[in-house]
Amino acid sequence: MKKKYGLLGEKLGHSFSPQIHRQLFGYPYELKEVPPEKLEEFLNTTNLAGFNVTIPYKQAVMPFCFEISPRAAAIGSVNTMVRQPDGSWFGDNTDYFGFVYMVRKSGVDPAGKKALVLGSGGASKTVCAALKDLGAGVTVISRNGPDNYENLNRHTDAAILVNTTPLGMYPNNGTAPVDLTLFPKAELVLDLIYNPARTALLLQAEKLGIPAFGGLSMLVAQAKKAGEIFTGEDPGDEVMEPVLKNIAGQTLNIALIGMPGCGKSTIGRLLAKRTGRTFTDLDEEIEKKAGVPIPVIFATKGEACFRQLETSVLAEVSKESGRVIATGGGIVTRPENRDLLRQNSRVIFLERELNRLPVDGRPVSQSRRLEDLLAQRLPAYESWNDLKIDNNGDPEETIRQILSAIE
Repeated sequence: MKKKYGLLGEKLGHSFSPQIHRQLFGYPYELKEVPPEKLEEFLNTTNLAGFNVTIPYKQAVMPFCFEISPRAAAIGSVNTMVRQPDGSWFGDNTDYFGFVYMVRKSGVDPAGKKALVLGSGGASKTVCAALKDLGAGVTVISRNGPDNYENLNRHTDAAILVNTTPLGMYPNNGTAPVDLTLFPKAELVLDLIYNPARTALLLQAEKLGIPAFGGLSMLVAQAKKAGEIFTGEDPGDEVMEPVLKNIAGQTLNIALIGMPGCGKSTIGRLLAKRTGRTFTDLDEEIEKKAGVPIPVIFATKGEACFRQLETSVLAEVSKESGRVIATGGGIVTRPENRDLLRQNSRVIFLERELNRLPVDGRPVSQSRRLEDLLAQRLPAYESWNDLKIDNNGDPEETIRQILSAIE
């Protein structure tokens, strides 16, 4: 019988860890939610041969380890435990290796550079240890420490910023611990959060042209290191990239933008069916929330009211993962919608010739010349998208192009 492994935490919710471990090593991997008062009982009775540890137990499990790696002891945090032949527990910290991989994948060398680590919890300790070993000068920013969010002006020379706080994590998307315009010398921004794929911090870095990366690569790399400890086998670092792409492919939404009538709903439904994703038509969701058809909203409350409602619905829909989202043609008229879309989606711009765009039942298309509408919106369609696809031909060809590009 195969040995079983898992993830220990108090509240786990959805986790990518079972998928990652199965793809990397093939062993069974289970989620174990354990309340604090049951922690000792779990450690004494579990049939797992090893497990990863997450919030809030990375320090709490340490007294139960007969042996702890020098790295984990120095950091003061254990996130991987494996049962020894004599039945005792060995504790290690694979988050360290995951973060080092994340930094190296960025292509930026921290040596000799000033790094700000946002947050002072367990993850912060691991990040600080890794950055110091990589040669960076490290300053921790916390709410109550000597270096805090009220005196960030002391650190405008920082080259690297790392967020280890939960600010911006699903479902509380859209918040960020700092404003990156305070750091004109920043050359790398890292966020340990991996859901959403692009936090508010990463989206601001993107706009400022600063290289920025989320925490999925760290999650996969630490899982690979944990699997090595569990099994004694090293499959090589090359196994991680396919897993990263696979997880990102499953979780990122596909959001379709483009002119009214360009085929977003039709292509969206076909794409969702082909990929096994949930399909969401934003206009349909708006009508459900309003209780009336969109033309009625325009006629009775005006376009401004509709746009506000559209943003509200988008904010909820775009938090989710693994969907195909068909947006309305005017989604790009409000700048704040850009970040809402891009936080967890590949954004695809569907192009169609103006003479092929229907106008029936479309209040905006009926009230303005399509040429004028396109001229107004095209700069946003172009700048918001990750991929542009011609949708003037057979829908099956459009689907083929999209799937080929994203796979």
